Amino acid sequence: MLVVGATMVSTSQAQGLVCTEAPDPFADASKGDDLLPAGTEDYIHIRIQQRNGRKTLTTVQGIADDYDKKKLVKAFKKKFACNGTVIEHPEYGEVIQLQGDQRKNICQFLVEIGLAKDDQLKVHGF
Repeated sequence: MLVVGATMVSTSQAQGLVCTEAPDPFADASKGDDLLPAGTEDYIHIRIQQRNGRKTLTTVQGIADDYDKKKLVKAFKKKFACNGTVIEHPEYGEVIQLQGDQRKNICQFLVEIGLAKDDQLKVHGF
């Protein structure tokens, strides 16, 4: 007798069985290692820009077009108690712009919700 899953099968029946759950030995070994979470390009760049005096702007660039950036801005504004908008940058496309230094908050938020891994976030400035 041979046990397959939770059922017992006689050896005469087991000879005709083909295991379909076995991994493919010829499959690319690194196929799943370098996959990024859904919604990201290579990196998400988080930058800070000085305005006037102590005022700063934080910009987030590199979030994939699959995500609604306006909804992300709405969540950022509510969670971080700041104002923000989505601007169209000629080189980078749609960029999220927030008031104040929100670099750490954005990093934590994006990792919490699973939008990016920690090593995919590039923080620039100061």
